[in-house]
Amino acid sequence: MPHTRPSPGPEDAAAAARAECAARVAAALTGPGAPFAVVRGERGTSEYADGPRTLREFVETTWAFGDTPFLIAGERSYSYAEFFAAASALSLRLRDHYGLRPGDRAVIAMRNHPEWQIAFWAAQLAGLVAVPLNAWWTEGEFAHALDDCEPGVLLVDGERLGRVAGWARRTGTRAVLFHGDGAAGPGVRVERYEDFPTPDPLAAPPDVEPRPEDDATILYTSGTTGRPKGAVATHLAQAGAALNARYQAAASALSRGVVPGRGPAPVLLMTFPFFHVAAFSALYGVMAAGGTLVLMHRWDADEALRLIRAHRVTRFSGVPSTGLQLLEAAERAAVDDLEGLTLFSTGGAPAPPALVARLAARYGERVEPRTGYGLTETSGGVLAHFGADYRAEPGGAGRPTPVTETRIAGPSGEELPDGEPGELWLRGQSLFRGYWRDPAATREAVQDGWFRTGDLAVRREGRIHIVDRLKDVVLRGGENVYCTEVEGVLHDHPDVVDAAVLGVPHPVLGEEVAAVVRPRAGARLTAEAVREHVGRVLAAFKVPAHVVLTDEPLPRNATGKVLKHALRAPALASAKAADPLAADAAAPGTGEAKGQVRGG
Repeated sequence: MPHTRPSPGPEDAAAAARAECAARVAAALTGPGAPFAVVRGERGTSEYADGPRTLREFVETTWAFGDTPFLIAGERSYSYAEFFAAASALSLRLRDHYGLRPGDRAVIAMRNHPEWQIAFWAAQLAGLVAVPLNAWWTEGEFAHALDDCEPGVLLVDGERLGRVAGWARRTGTRAVLFHGDGAAGPGVRVERYEDFPTPDPLAAPPDVEPRPEDDATILYTSGTTGRPKGAVATHLAQAGAALNARYQAAASALSRGVVPGRGPAPVLLMTFPFFHVAAFSALYGVMAAGGTLVLMHRWDADEALRLIRAHRVTRFSGVPSTGLQLLEAAERAAVDDLEGLTLFSTGGAPAPPALVARLAARYGERVEPRTGYGLTETSGGVLAHFGADYRAEPGGAGRPTPVTETRIAGPSGEELPDGEPGELWLRGQSLFRGYWRDPAATREAVQDGWFRTGDLAVRREGRIHIVDRLKDVVLRGGENVYCTEVEGVLHDHPDVVDAAVLGVPHPVLGEEVAAVVRPRAGARLTAEAVREHVGRVLAAFKVPAHVVLTDEPLPRNATGKVLKHALRAPALASAKAADPLAADAAAPGTGEAKGQVRGG
């Protein structure tokens, strides 16, 4: 009997219609003379034909927004004019008083204060390489990154000063302190930002013109070794990331039948930490449109509702866990405090499919859902999933921007056909140039210009679906927790003979960290003691939430590698005992949402 192809059903027809709409939108935005026209660059990859080529070019255009509010944090706010004057003044001080020159590194380590943005853009205006560090790191984690990048200045807040003071004392590096007196101790040269002269609104920044190929940022990520690596992005890459954010916003508008750029400027509640690559995607889009960022000291869903109402916020951006909590708070409230919201965007971790369904059930099509995929190595989001496509396929990661090429690669790097799973490879304008001072890691990650993401994916009609992860990493509420790093700390405990770390599902955070530990015979080791030991060395989000103690040897293969799939059952049992809903949140090792990671 001959094989016959089944007739397309209504779902297939709807998917084809959405794909055709996406193709029309892309053609309208990227054709010759269009705002996002694409050319082939000198590196042989796609680049935007127009727009800024450096971050200095990008930020200088925002001066034109003048008195428009840019940053709001409690009672303190900065207009674009005030922000640019402050960034220019600090950039001049970094050059004239600190003697820094283009190419020198400037570390930024603080929570989401408005001055974080002043510090970052001052570095760009001075031609420095900005190095944002994770504000949640411990002293040891800071020291590793500082030894690696060797900054010429530390731009820190009072909460971080004590964690970097030892390194500053040992190296003689100067620090600028924002917010608080801090406790640096003797031998550390610290100046308080609030003691600096009032910025001159007419003063220009240093006469520095970075080249597109110059380094702009170093953002630290972790590799399979568990030690942070500095992903270096050039100005051209970061400018591409800025235009990626604008392109995604324009494509979203056109798909809804709206002319891009019309209407009021966006007001965004920023909940991503500024050092996160996901924050850059959100930030660039708002700055390009002359919008406003509303900041929070720390996440609180009820406070977020108050801020949304008080500042007439139109966009929410955060990890899925904060998004779920915001929806729950809105449902509890007597009055709908999300009435002005038009965009609900999540990233940095897999978004549970229930999130978009819950949003649609309450708000219909009034609030557009958006998610995507990106990595530190791609300078932010390079796939975007929004609107009708996202509602119909909540497990997808989206479509690439016009300067992002995708390949689903087989074991030998060969291109696989649609529908066949393989490793997702990426290349394009926003791709990093390599890892700082680590050519071996760069060679391992980049092959013929393609970045090997380590994620298993499928492509269907131009859409990318992340199937699973090839890397040994737990994605907890937007933070990457690399198992080998935690395992190394566990093995340092004198009463631990063996240990393995893995992820277990969590309904809000996406995943939680779990550890299976074999204690030394006769030791009276407890789960709480294990957690306290890890917490003394690593940031709190890396501390295992679930610890399983076992007297049995951990299962290993012939080469000695721990068989983690055999440990998943006891880890899940521990998680379920603590929270029955957590272990039922997702099937382990399956699901497209498992690997949708790290982008905004």
